[in-house]
Amino acid sequence: MANNQQRRYTAPCPGCGAPVEFLSAQSTHAVCGYCHSTVVRSGEVLKRIGKMAELFEEHSPLQLMATGQWEKLTFTLIGRMQFRGEEGGWAEWNAYLDDGSRATLGEDNGAYVFTRPLEVKDGALPPPEKLPLGASVTIAGQAWNVTAHMRAHLAAAEGELPKLPPLGQTFTAVELRSDDGQVLSIDYGSAPPQLEVGRSVQLADLNLKGLKDESVKQEQGRHFDCPHCGAPVQVQLDTSKSITCGNCHSLIDLTQGIGAEIVSSTQDEPVRPLIALGSIGQFEGVPWQVVGFQHRMGQEPGDDEQFGWDEYLLYHQKKGFTFLVDASDGWSLVRPTTGAPTQAQSGQMARYLGSNYRRTSSYGAETTYVAGEFYWPVTRGQRTSNVDYAATSGTGLLSREQGGTEITWSVGSRMASANVAAAFGRAADAAKFKRDEVGPFAASGGGGCATVLVFAFIIFVAFIIFAAYIGSSSSSGGSSGSYSRSSGGSFGGYSSGGSHK
Repeated sequence: MANNQQRRYTAPCPGCGAPVEFLSAQSTHAVCGYCHSTVVRSGEVLKRIGKMAELFEEHSPLQLMATGQWEKLTFTLIGRMQFRGEEGGWAEWNAYLDDGSRATLGEDNGAYVFTRPLEVKDGALPPPEKLPLGASVTIAGQAWNVTAHMRAHLAAAEGELPKLPPLGQTFTAVELRSDDGQVLSIDYGSAPPQLEVGRSVQLADLNLKGLKDESVKQEQGRHFDCPHCGAPVQVQLDTSKSITCGNCHSLIDLTQGIGAEIVSSTQDEPVRPLIALGSIGQFEGVPWQVVGFQHRMGQEPGDDEQFGWDEYLLYHQKKGFTFLVDASDGWSLVRPTTGAPTQAQSGQMARYLGSNYRRTSSYGAETTYVAGEFYWPVTRGQRTSNVDYAATSGTGLLSREQGGTEITWSVGSRMASANVAAAFGRAADAAKFKRDEVGPFAASGGGGCATVLVFAFIIFVAFIIFAAYIGSSSSSGGSSGSYSRSSGGSFGGYSSGGSHK
């Protein structure tokens, strides 16, 4: 493999005189590591154009000069930008590849997307007002769904940067996703707009070296007094946007920082989680810690009755966040998707990563109780519109949730209650985890062979109708695939574990 390594360029910082090094010829800006001066390169000359804000040290294993591999190319992380949107934040790491090109490793609350720049013909990109939330559009021959449309701004940066929006100046950011797991981000803050396309990745797949040393890292956390009762509150995760007081159960908003005015709201009738905060459970071969809990209520249109379920937010440093959902019909493990499923015009069927799903319910959801920490600003009374789907074969689940400026899809599968109890070392309490499980975990009584045959016939007909729809849509630019993905997106925001009646 040819190595097109370009010569490095070093010049003294105009602000403090410390050396500022450029590894990539595509880097036009840099932030001095000593005085945080923002400098722009013009040939062999550096010009100071201001001072960058201090970076908010997020709960991330990544750092500058870490190296990895992507599609047989070696890359180095040479810069980072932190962005803040209306409902969350994310980071973009500038990756310099050994063939002289660049890429971006997007980091959003423990999930990662690796993207490369994408060029489109002049006039081929719709203006942002033509890309509202939920819209379908074809760009560069690919069918996409708009899953985020927000205003964002650059909060801080370090290292070498291929672009540098004015600090604090807002711009429009649009995220689109496809049914084969791809993500397309459009930055309308520059002219012409900048596009990047890629997929979700696991850090382990990038063969990263030079990560932060977990063995010496000390998480001191942040401390403050509860604004409602005065009891000490400790924040463990740097990315947390809300937390509850362990003493009075008040829900505290952290989005403005601990040094700013902290807003709290009291919560009555506390729900007692079956699994305690801080518990460790073994899923997918790694230990996950329970860091958050919320109880939610749902109600279908025209139905006077409500139903409830619990969601546990689980955290692992290298795998990010996932959700363990406890509903009346069983347990499930789910996480937000990278792509956006293709839906039939009737809305009764959906297809994602080669699997077909049948719509089972739609309803409004409301968060009624919160405990622990969350990476998005959870509020009691927060409402979303939800649609649930179940796989036409197997235990797969799919959920669509809309609220604020985002549409979030979550994908996962059901779990046997005994396996959930065992994962937390509570096999002796297996009876407490038992639910009215469906599918292969519990036989349904009184159905009989005739019921099974009728149900199978309905599924078969639905599948034929959906297959015909997919066939017609693929001829007009739709796509599908079998890419196996993890989780994540390039833009920040809130996303829950779906709903699941």
